[in-house]
Amino acid sequence: MQTSALLDAFNGKRILVVGDVMTDTYLHGQVERMSPEAPVPVVNLQTEEQRIGGAGNVALNLIALGANAILASVVGNDSAGKHLQQQLQEAQIDTSGVLFSKERKTTIKTRVLSNGKQLLRIDNEDQHDLSTAETVAFKSQIQGILATGIDGILLEDYNKGVLTEVLIEWLIDSAKKLGIPVVVDPKKKNFLAYKGCTLFKPNLKELKEGLQIDFNFVNDPTALALAIEDLQKKLECKYIFVTLSEHGVQIYDGQQQHHLPAHLRNIADVSGAGDTVIATACLSLVCGALPTQIAVLANLAGGLVCETPGVVSINKEKLSAEAQQHFL
Repeated sequence: MQTSALLDAFNGKRILVVGDVMTDTYLHGQVERMSPEAPVPVVNLQTEEQRIGGAGNVALNLIALGANAILASVVGNDSAGKHLQQQLQEAQIDTSGVLFSKERKTTIKTRVLSNGKQLLRIDNEDQHDLSTAETVAFKSQIQGILATGIDGILLEDYNKGVLTEVLIEWLIDSAKKLGIPVVVDPKKKNFLAYKGCTLFKPNLKELKEGLQIDFNFVNDPTALALAIEDLQKKLECKYIFVTLSEHGVQIYDGQQQHHLPAHLRNIADVSGAGDTVIATACLSLVCGALPTQIAVLANLAGGLVCETPGVVSINKEKLSAEAQQHFL
């Protein structure tokens, strides 16, 4: 499939994103003196902004690529949760899968910045797994969404307790029964719980931690290939897709490994690049792209967002233009 046709095929695809959603708060100010009370800088607050984070940012990238994103998550029954829901809806993200719970609070990550540098981060969150009651209610909401018909499920894990082993197993089993692909962006805690998923996308650090191994990829690329093959056997999934930061990406389809180097970029900020990569890979998979095409387009998209400061969604027109530039 030509890349232009593939990007067109993204339009209107219905993707269910399940995982940890949060609010990213940024406090921008100037530091002109040290505090007389302690050896810490005094920040003169100038602006405050709140952005959609976590699984919500993946949904934003899906929307930017032309898809319809349905978000399923559990947030606190608090003012932060209500405000986050409003932000999601304003961004045209379907929130019918968002469950409000009195048993937990909405995750807020607050970053204090001055002159473009982060001075401090404050995390206000719960990290415990969903309770039995929350799980039952959450499954019910997700079942209602599955009944409406979707094209793919994307599991976005930030280790905040939404994606438990029980829920992961149920989601993958439900997807198999419906013939729906499941794409996973994992974290360490439940790394090997995603058995039977379609595409599994760790970064290099997560791969090493998840398998409890260590190696120098640059000096020994064979070690990476062996680790990927080992992971594929453990998870019994169709594709293992590993992001390697400045070294590009590597994908394995159970038979062949394909390494794609990163494109030369003027890197401004790598924040959020993984969200762009997984969103692009998910839509490419859903639309029938070959493994190498999935990797090529996702690699290109991830690199593009790194050229803009801050966490930003992919620009589909820029992605299309760049793909043409590289004869894709």
